[in-house]
Amino acid sequence: MGIRLDGAVAIITGGGGAIGGAQARLLGASGASVVVADVDLTKAEAVAADVRAAGGLAIACTLDVRDGDRWAAVVGVAEGAFGPVTALANNAGANVRVSFDEQTEQMWDLIVGTILTGSFLGIKAVVPSMRRAGGGTIVNLGSIASTRAGAMSPAYGAAKTGLVGLTRSAALSYATDGIRCLLVSPGHVDTPFLRANTDYSPNDATTSLDEPANYASRVASTPMGRLMTPDDVARAVRFAFSAEAAAFTGSSLVVDGGAAM
Repeated sequence: MGIRLDGAVAIITGGGGAIGGAQARLLGASGASVVVADVDLTKAEAVAADVRAAGGLAIACTLDVRDGDRWAAVVGVAEGAFGPVTALANNAGANVRVSFDEQTEQMWDLIVGTILTGSFLGIKAVVPSMRRAGGGTIVNLGSIASTRAGAMSPAYGAAKTGLVGLTRSAALSYATDGIRCLLVSPGHVDTPFLRANTDYSPNDATTSLDEPANYASRVASTPMGRLMTPDDVARAVRFAFSAEAAAFTGSSLVVDGGAAM
């Protein structure tokens, strides 16, 4: 039997996306009750429907992670539907892949606000609920940039590096409450975040994985010879939430095929 999360109540941010959606489906199949939270409610509802179709329990909520009031509302919805929250996955992200000179204050606010401030607000929002549950686990979604920030998009490197400190601070702050906090840091993951051209993650011919040269470059930088998948990340997150990881807190699980070495 695989890892089970029976009785867990999980909020998954960015839950309508590829990485968050994979987590929601896997956690739901593993026995957790799942709140799929995303700024795009239509996408969140589609993932929640997938979980239910597979026999799991899931609801969808709209959430801009930069909005503390919405965080409070989502936690309230989760408690009303399933009981106190025991698991939070902070996946919501943004990136604008331009040089330091080209990155604007507006880009910085979008990226840092979504990744770092959004995770901070999420932790603040769920801790009281986790205390009522008697404990819980928080997973922040890091990156190769958490340990090896590049020259492009300084806001992304700053936000992902900042998650290292945020994770350790939360782990130290809430260990006596039975609340753990970990960082799961993926490498190059083949998702629309690296393919599509969206407001929160613009891509063009110089960055998109749809361009064979860009795809090949990322594969070549991964010693295992393949890009990571959303399911690779989801399995690491499920482990982090499980009793198997009961002694892990403040640390990082790197899911990158060796790309950060």
